[in-house]
Amino acid sequence: MESAPDLQWVRPPDDPRAVVLVLHGGTQASLAPVSRYGLPVLRLVPFAWSLARARRDVAVALLRYAVRGWNGTERSPVADARWALAQVADRFPGRPIALVGHSMGGRTALHVMDDPAVEVVVTLATWVERGDPVHGRPGLSVFLAHGTDDRITAPRGSSVMARALRAKGADVTVELVDGEGHALMGRARWWHRRVTAYVMDQLGRRIA
Repeated sequence: MESAPDLQWVRPPDDPRAVVLVLHGGTQASLAPVSRYGLPVLRLVPFAWSLARARRDVAVALLRYAVRGWNGTERSPVADARWALAQVADRFPGRPIALVGHSMGGRTALHVMDDPAVEVVVTLATWVERGDPVHGRPGLSVFLAHGTDDRITAPRGSSVMARALRAKGADVTVELVDGEGHALMGRARWWHRRVTAYVMDQLGRRIA
């Protein structure tokens, strides 16, 4: 049976004022289904719970893609993220959305942040390739963070993308963390707190 994406809500309020969509990582090429117990998914669970605990009026959902890979021009997780954004819009119309993505999830966020409901974007250890879109615009807040010891995705990609997004008017923050690797486990709790603080600060300005 063909696999399908799954949107897992983390204690959603009945009538949230904003929504956070969490996007996990993956691999370059694979049509294998994503396991809910796979490491890329599990690494984002603490972020989702940290975000959900921060404010009772902000809903948080973790998207599990249909397949593990990006898969070249198929850009498999991009279609899944578009589907998830449509689900969010149907359930909670008009709410501002924040995206939080790690690795391939960060790349996915870059591809779908042109959705007009998306107002805040956080990408961590982001996989960036030449030719990826630059969807910067005034009013968009973006936080790109990378470990300097990342051997899976190049920190330079985040810096290059940050400059491109700024050139299009986005408000961009870049954070390079010395000694941190791709999985962001060296200072795991700090990452959870840092991302949560940024997202809630930026959303708070929009829903105050």
